[in-house]
Amino acid sequence: MSNKEEKLQRKAEYEFSIGLRLTHWIRAIAIVILIGTGYYISYVFQSPMSSFEPVNFMQAKYRLVHQAIGFVLIACIIFKFYLFFCDKISHKERVSILDLFSVKLWIRQIKFYIFLGKHPHLRGVYNPLQFVTYFLFYLVMLGIILTGLILYTHTYHEGLGGILYDLLKPIEAKLGGLAEVRIYHRILMWVVMIFIPIHVYMAIFNAVKGKNGAMDAIFSGYKYIKEERN
Repeated sequence: MSNKEEKLQRKAEYEFSIGLRLTHWIRAIAIVILIGTGYYISYVFQSPMSSFEPVNFMQAKYRLVHQAIGFVLIACIIFKFYLFFCDKISHKERVSILDLFSVKLWIRQIKFYIFLGKHPHLRGVYNPLQFVTYFLFYLVMLGIILTGLILYTHTYHEGLGGILYDLLKPIEAKLGGLAEVRIYHRILMWVVMIFIPIHVYMAIFNAVKGKNGAMDAIFSGYKYIKEERN
């Protein structure tokens, strides 16, 4: 072992706050439930038990769960935005924006992913490719939320649904009507469904290849980085 390697130590660094970790896992569970219930609403795959009483409103029950969990997802997204812009610990996420403008860092990061180099030193939490991917993911989530709320206003015409109806009706018209909104809602969810396995694979890839506890951080909050002793 060389002298340089002997000087390298692993230091625990607090990377993700408890709020961020909770919203991550609540959001993950919510998305899984929304995919299952949303698929049923679009393509019925279960029949209720036969009964002479008019109480087997299976479609309505699935829609109720879908809408309730949808609002949980909206709450998670709003809280995530709050953490990103206001949370002290999330300062490292904001610093990641600076790495976007480094062409050298982009090249070194891509070389790391294709096994041609080591992981570059980052000023923030996310590498440029990660940050752009997550930014696009949240744009997709905003699209899903917007189209979902438009669909919601056609189910509940009073209360929140009534308030949102007049606000969202012009957007519904711009998108081509209710049928088109429903199509956009499904397409965006398919984008999320494609994103999920890629996200899991890349998280495991970074954890195994980087050997820095990158995947552990979303559970414990801590990541282990190399530091050089004097």
